[in-house]
Amino acid sequence: MSSTAEPRERSGAEAGWVSYRQGGREGVGWLEQGRIRPVTLDLAEVLTLAGPPPDTQATGLALEEVSLALPLVPGARVFCIQRNYHAHARELGGEAPADPAIFLRGRASLVPADGLLQRPRNSVCHDYEGELAVIIGRPARHVGVAEALDCVGAYTCFNDGSVRDWQRQSITAGKNFDASGALGPALVPAARVGDPGSLAVRTRLNGREVQSGSTAQMIHDVAALVSYLSGMTCLQPGDVIATGTPEGVGWARTPPLWLQPGDVVSVEIERVGRLVNGVSGEA
Repeated sequence: MSSTAEPRERSGAEAGWVSYRQGGREGVGWLEQGRIRPVTLDLAEVLTLAGPPPDTQATGLALEEVSLALPLVPGARVFCIQRNYHAHARELGGEAPADPAIFLRGRASLVPADGLLQRPRNSVCHDYEGELAVIIGRPARHVGVAEALDCVGAYTCFNDGSVRDWQRQSITAGKNFDASGALGPALVPAARVGDPGSLAVRTRLNGREVQSGSTAQMIHDVAALVSYLSGMTCLQPGDVIATGTPEGVGWARTPPLWLQPGDVVSVEIERVGRLVNGVSGEA
């Protein structure tokens, strides 16, 4: 393969909110049927909506006319959950922790849908992890499990790209290399997704399925994670919770299946969308 991947398919979603760039201008819009209808609201504001306002442009922009941007509210935190599937915990050589194990990712570690992941210059151990990401829609502090889903504004796809040799020394380091993971393409309103407890999660590498699971296999489900984190901090609109990955990661294979420049990774989640990213090598 070439050192810069050319994805054979683009990221997409049936409908949802996207950030985009066109001609040096950034915007927010409603994506549906391959077209984006721009709005004057920002990402945090649209998280309270189940669809576009009535006065939104009817025609909009073709998805091919724009570049998708990272759908991350400025200042939002990205909380990630380790080993939230029993099978994944076992493939890494241990059992899952009794309570959710949390780490944070910074904005610079993520690229948008159709953007290029970057395999670092100082490691060959770049791995994929397909996950469901939860986007908080309203402030949440000390919420119970029964009320937790009411605080969710949207869902999207997440690739918790990991640099495994560095991760062995420090989870923060291994999960925060620049452009090592991805988020997007669209923030799909929670009302359109419905119950997040039984969504198929699949990851493909160069068209080959390498992960296949369901959110029904999560140890701590979406409501439990929102409730748990709200006991630690006041979750704000736009905060992200990446809920963990099913088994099948490259690290656990013999030999390990590391991402290579020229590869294409696709994370697809039922009723949420498809996140596609090529892989490049760091200059």
